[in-house]
Amino acid sequence: YWLYAAVDPETNELLHTKLEPTTTKVLAHSFLTELSEKHDVSDAVFLVDGSHSLQDACQRHGFDFRYEKHGNRNAVERVFREIKRRTICFSNCFSNAEAETADDWLRSFSFAWNQLI
Repeated sequence: YWLYAAVDPETNELLHTKLEPTTTKVLAHSFLTELSEKHDVSDAVFLVDGSHSLQDACQRHGFDFRYEKHGNRNAVERVFREIKRRTICFSNCFSNAEAETADDWLRSFSFAWNQLI
């Protein structure tokens, strides 16, 4: 599974998460559509990894984006590492869980994370 997540690098707030079985242009587009419905991201600059599907989705939405390996993206990667660390702690619970259950857990984690930061 692939974790799509949007993080505000200034506050470390998790803006939106979605767990998908694969990564495609359609799923990346859907993720950005949901994100833009929840948050005003019209003036945001998206820092993306090398994912061509995310870059394509940003272009289709008309969002400003750039590939960034270091700098502000490192703050976002720290949040992702923490999600991975905590998910590994529950890997036995997720091994037989439905994807929807894991996705619900990620949304709950996002809410708790945002309350604690």
